[in-house]
Amino acid sequence: MKLEQLLVEQFDITDADLTRALNYQKKYGGRLEQILVNMGSLPDDQVQPLIAKYLMLPVFNILEWQEVDLPLLDAAEIHFLINNNWLLLKKNASKWVFAAVDPLNISVNNWLVKQGISADILIANESEIQALASKLADSSNQSLEENVSGDEEERLRELASEAPTVNLLNSLIGKALRQGASDMHLEPFQGRYRVRYRIDGVLHEVERIAPKMQLPIVTRLKILSGMDIAEKRRPQDGKIELKISNQEIDIRVSSLPLNDGESVVMRFLRKDNVRYDMSVLGLSSDIEACIKEDIKTTSGVVLLTGPTGSGKTTTLYTFLNALNNDDVKIITLEDPVEYQLPGINQVQVNSDIGFDFSAGLRSIVRQDPDIIMLGEIRDKETAQIALQSALTGHLVFSTVHTNDAASAYTRLLDLGVEEFLLNAALVSIVAQRLARKICEHCSQPDPEAEKYITKYDLNDFIERFNIPSIDIRKGIGCEHCSNTGYKGRMAVTEYLACDDTIKALPKDANFINKAKTHNQSLKRRTLIEDGLYKAILGQTTIAEVLRVAG
Repeated sequence: MKLEQLLVEQFDITDADLTRALNYQKKYGGRLEQILVNMGSLPDDQVQPLIAKYLMLPVFNILEWQEVDLPLLDAAEIHFLINNNWLLLKKNASKWVFAAVDPLNISVNNWLVKQGISADILIANESEIQALASKLADSSNQSLEENVSGDEEERLRELASEAPTVNLLNSLIGKALRQGASDMHLEPFQGRYRVRYRIDGVLHEVERIAPKMQLPIVTRLKILSGMDIAEKRRPQDGKIELKISNQEIDIRVSSLPLNDGESVVMRFLRKDNVRYDMSVLGLSSDIEACIKEDIKTTSGVVLLTGPTGSGKTTTLYTFLNALNNDDVKIITLEDPVEYQLPGINQVQVNSDIGFDFSAGLRSIVRQDPDIIMLGEIRDKETAQIALQSALTGHLVFSTVHTNDAASAYTRLLDLGVEEFLLNAALVSIVAQRLARKICEHCSQPDPEAEKYITKYDLNDFIERFNIPSIDIRKGIGCEHCSNTGYKGRMAVTEYLACDDTIKALPKDANFINKAKTHNQSLKRRTLIEDGLYKAILGQTTIAEVLRVAG
């Protein structure tokens, strides 16, 4: 069976894409499957099983070789093999075992024949070869790094456009997307770059890039994102739009000079996978009902509070999406605009030209909107315009950085906002954190449930909030959750309605405690209590609740 036929029969490759790839191969050379990966028509994770099936060879499992001491060759042979994406795993007098991306590589096969070597070959992908090559560089004390001067821009561009660099970067990004990562971090670490993915808010180390690949990878990212490849002394920002693993994706790229190199962080914005729906947020049913009533009002301010990365913007987008119809005009002011919402006018601030939040908000109110979403309240002027807009018939959504709901009052007073304005304009305040959900595929009862019930007095807790039973669970780890036991995230929230009692309370040093006491009298939960509520229902774990809200 020809490779082309296997691609059509086994994978979702269109005739048009296959024809384009074959024409490119005929004109420029290269491996057909890798050309399709670079086109975004074939997911990178399909290449290994594809080649293994085509050549009837076993697939390389990197986990089986992590603790094995790799055999050493001389420096020239190491360079030769790794440059051709081959790696020697084991050797003895009768047979050598290799991991290889392309077992049909003519140069390596000629070398094997010349050396009289009998070889077993395992099919690997390029990132696996580079990960083990990094280990080999350590054990042999041989540096694989090429000495490239910062002034040699042409040489940098050549390195960045070579197939090993392109394939390794595509492989890392494709793997990040498959694992559901929101960010990918490339950081100098012990003489190499380590690659970490942020999955469900937690960083996981997944790769270490061999020394010789560090500079090409960073340079390629800078070229793709429109950065200055010669500038290594100041931070830079850029954006990449590409198609990889059959997904259209925007990537925000940020580089930061460190003492021992550059740190590069990529944030993945996957438009097709984002759903702005209340059911997706994971709000508790009682809090969701209160919020739905609040956003139906025609004027007032609804605030979300929490640290960076707690999902405030996503929650605000969900509120806007619920209100978005032909009868209302919605304008947002953001820094930056990350996701485009159909039917909503979105404005990005630009501090370089003096168009900041306060200036943008003054312009927005002259556009006759019904609903305004303000990315963040950062100063007194912005806060006052937002609150005054609410008094003149606008429904305003915004965020502030505080630890809990009641502290939003303190924060706004510290900015210089008058107390009467807060009492008149605020409708409700929602404090939010994001907790990882237990993977539904490997969820099981937690054997330490009784210990948690005693330690946190959960029997009293279920009586206070009328919970029918306790179902404390944990994830044991499986292929669906990359063996973490968690898959996806949900909102843990504290809701504070700005009712007559809250408005009447003096906004002094005792306000926060009195507001919390009032909330408790209404059987509303604090952040950690809402987390425990979800843990008791088997949706997340006690440990995760303590991590995000403890």
